[in-house]
Amino acid sequence: CSAIDACKTSNGDCSAKAECRRTTPGNRACVCNAGYTGDGIVCIEINPCLENNGGCDRNAECTQTGPNEAVCNCLKGYSGDGKRCTYISLCSQNNGGCSEFAICNDTELTERTCTCKHNYIGDGFKCRGNIFQELLKDSNTSRFYFYLETFSIRDIAGPGPFTLFVPRTDILNSDPRVKDWIAKGVMAQVLRYHMVGCASLLYNDLTTITNITSLHGDPIHISYSQNSLVLNNKAEIILSDAVGTNGVIHVINQILVP
Repeated sequence: CSAIDACKTSNGDCSAKAECRRTTPGNRACVCNAGYTGDGIVCIEINPCLENNGGCDRNAECTQTGPNEAVCNCLKGYSGDGKRCTYISLCSQNNGGCSEFAICNDTELTERTCTCKHNYIGDGFKCRGNIFQELLKDSNTSRFYFYLETFSIRDIAGPGPFTLFVPRTDILNSDPRVKDWIAKGVMAQVLRYHMVGCASLLYNDLTTITNITSLHGDPIHISYSQNSLVLNNKAEIILSDAVGTNGVIHVINQILVP
């Protein structure tokens, strides 16, 4: 007589995910494979994510990848290996995308606010100071700023409001009269002729005005036709409404002469 192998046929009626083990002749035990649980007849895949988030950080997502196997991935707004996740401050990198003249505040996950600092205006992503400061930031107006500094003209650094008509940098660099005005000591007067005090006049405001008085004291004639604003019948406004805390800047394509 020979012993009957209970595991020989159909895995001993154990689960396909179990091992059939011979015990005594004609008997067997069914043991679920690693990664499975059950009585051996029925074996169910173990999902480690169902208990304690699979050992992942509470700010991580547990994803089952196989029997009793899982990976941990930090949630959006956190960084780490999944087992340990730390909050990422949006404001800690590049000021959160806010302006350099703004304060970045983390509000909630993946969110932040940008607020312009004191003495600056804007939406937080772009913040502007007074028009004297803004002249230096723009290549179109930086030459005008240079001349204001050279001749110690600080009028527009005050509270204002002011309206400024700035000849574009290349115009100031190429007009031969500039050297003559400097030599004759009248350049400061020319510069002040491009400034208007006590008013911050936007482009639309200027379309309704025919004359304004400059800080130099002489009037500037304004005409509006064919969707163009022209000063003294010569200088056209080509860029407009650069608003600062104490006024507005318009760029023109000619130098105004008092």
